[in-house]
Amino acid sequence: MILEGLMTTRNDDGTANVSPMGPIVDADLTTFALRPFQTSTTYRNLKRTGVGVFHVTDDVEMLAHAAIGRLEPTPAMIDTPGVDGFILAGACRWFALRVESLDDHDERTMIVCRATAKGELRPFFGLNRGKHAVVEAAIIVTRLHLTLPADVERQFDALRPLVDKTGGDAEKRAFAFLEDHVRTAQAAAGQRTEVRHA
Repeated sequence: MILEGLMTTRNDDGTANVSPMGPIVDADLTTFALRPFQTSTTYRNLKRTGVGVFHVTDDVEMLAHAAIGRLEPTPAMIDTPGVDGFILAGACRWFALRVESLDDHDERTMIVCRATAKGELRPFFGLNRGKHAVVEAAIIVTRLHLTLPADVERQFDALRPLVDKTGGDAEKRAFAFLEDHVRTAQAAAGQRTEVRHA
């Protein structure tokens, strides 16, 4: 099963990198198989340090900003004794991970990690259809280089009513933020830029 969330790793300069990640997990949430691209900061940091922290969160606005690397300011972190990594203060649950194996023979790597510690910070609100739509939109945005502009438009058009009908203010801000990023990215690439509004 794939579990969508946020991953924190340590950069060369000691700062935190926060990125969305959808690892394949086992039922006990003890084994996490990550598949980052070799061009990603998460891949480089995990290869260098061998540790990271995966977070389960219902804060889709933070996830949307992390998806395009514009998480400003850096979210609050919690220091936890015995955990070598950054824990997002606003997350619901966290899992400290240690790399057990790393296969980077392909562009998309396979990094298998074992959970060494875990904690719960607050109850998980849940993902209504609006939150789920923002998660889907964030995933689409991370794959703009692999997707035709017309397909991106079609997918955003299908997701927008779900946000409008069931999302709160945070979900609507997050979706608009992602739409704006799509327009900017496609304009910069000289592609079709219009993302229609219902």
